[in-house]
Amino acid sequence: MAERDVTLGQLLLAEYQTVKDEQKTRIGFRDNLLYVTLTVVAAVIAAAAQAEQSAMLLAIPPVCAVLGWTYLVNDEKISAIGRYIRQDLGPRLAQLADAERAFAWEIAHRTDSRRRSRKAVQCAVDLLAFCVVPLAGLAVYWGAGQTSPGLLAVSVVEALAVVGLAAQVVVYARPFR
Repeated sequence: MAERDVTLGQLLLAEYQTVKDEQKTRIGFRDNLLYVTLTVVAAVIAAAAQAEQSAMLLAIPPVCAVLGWTYLVNDEKISAIGRYIRQDLGPRLAQLADAERAFAWEIAHRTDSRRRSRKAVQCAVDLLAFCVVPLAGLAVYWGAGQTSPGLLAVSVVEALAVVGLAAQVVVYARPFR
């Protein structure tokens, strides 16, 4: 074997580093989506209040739906990377190294006794940020008495989209596993 040949172990470790870097990037992006959502919602509410135009609140549901879906997709990819490391990459590297296990932290941090409650709280936070807030905006719009038939139809479609997102938030969270 030539001196510069790459070993399987080196390849697996390089792959581990690459997927961990992707996971870290996705975590930062995902977490910032909550701040972006709060900022946009606050700006829309302030603009609607200042202009005294409840119809402006109809901007909240599509923004929350898009940001919420992006949040969910990134969260799922973060989980998928962890699963891949635990179930595929780690065992292959452990076998190659003739070790009991590799990357023990990938498993250990999931055995915390409060993990289920944290996941349930995170699910509630996600529902609040991406679903309850836009539904509340729609309720304010509907209650303001400034509805038009066209915008009312748009608001109903938005409500259905947000409810669909809420269902996906719960499905993706799997808080009670």
